Amino acid sequence: QLQACGGGLVQPGGSLRLSCSASGSIFSGNGLGWYRQAPGKQRELVASITSGGSPNYADFVKGRFTISRDNAKNTVYLQMNSLKPEDTAVYYCRVFGTIYWGQGTEVTVSS
Repeated sequence: QLQACGGGLVQPGGSLRLSCSASGSIFSGNGLGWYRQAPGKQRELVASITSGGSPNYADFVKGRFTISRDNAKNTVYLQMNSLKPEDTAVYYCRVFGTIYWGQGTEVTVSS
């Protein structure tokens, strides 16, 4: 139902854009979120966006990451700038209020 992509290997200070697309209309009227899970750590919320388009960010990504959504394309994005090694993780998208999670896309920040 959810297909996430855009991860990869990037040097510190670099940028990546993640996207998560849904089949059907599961985004409709629901908030969306991006989570991440680093090796040996719990999954944590990175950013979320309401059905109306209002974003919210974890303190550790404020000013560096931007979440957005395109309801016509059933897609949510996460623009990640000024990446740090500690951003290395598998990133997951989620549709709040449903059972739907994306399969994860791996981001590695390393020189």
